[in-house]
Amino acid sequence: MEMIDTPSPNFDERSLAVSMIVLHYTGMADAASAIARLTSREAKVSAHYLIAEDGQIVRLVSEEKRAWHAGTGYWRGVTDVNSASVGIEIVNPGHEFGYRPFPDEQIAALIPLVSAIKDRHGIGRGNIVGHSDIAPARKDDPGELFPWEALARRRLALPSPVRDLMDPFWTDAGFLLALERFGYEVTEQKKAVIAFQRRFRPDRIDGIIDGECRAKLLSLLLPRPQ
Repeated sequence: MEMIDTPSPNFDERSLAVSMIVLHYTGMADAASAIARLTSREAKVSAHYLIAEDGQIVRLVSEEKRAWHAGTGYWRGVTDVNSASVGIEIVNPGHEFGYRPFPDEQIAALIPLVSAIKDRHGIGRGNIVGHSDIAPARKDDPGELFPWEALARRRLALPSPVRDLMDPFWTDAGFLLALERFGYEVTEQKKAVIAFQRRFRPDRIDGIIDGECRAKLLSLLLPRPQ
């Protein structure tokens, strides 16, 4: 993969082995603005990679180092997500500046990058997540327009279950307990439900726990045949 190296000064040492990939959108007007922020000492944020809308990959921080992309987050028991993850910023104006679909060229560049990182670090596809998954109370990205199924078809992310769904009729408290078991932080309950819906049922994001949400989560928790 051809990359442009644009080093960011914003990194430090990891304290955990890499076990996750976190996908973000930049949420800024354009790629130049995002790169300027991710390489600014004053901003104190960074990521390992950025992918422009035309598919150009920019490397900002070595994977050996801890980039500052996740902020306060949690996933499957990990609280120092920055130490345990590789962060990829995907150029998109986001919900604040005119959220739009991700171009095919961008996703075509993302897929081999994610695949290479996954293989390099032995990352399970359940640990390839969005920023909103690890910080549901604060973040919406990469958002409901992100084509997770394009990654899932290549075993680079979990698919949204659609077949043989069965509603377990959990109470709302039972659903939240199962959601926490799956990996989410559920302290802010409605936002946790919205994050789950944004990821696994993006056509209806209302924060309401219904039979479809319960059935999808149950399917995700059940052992899968290889």
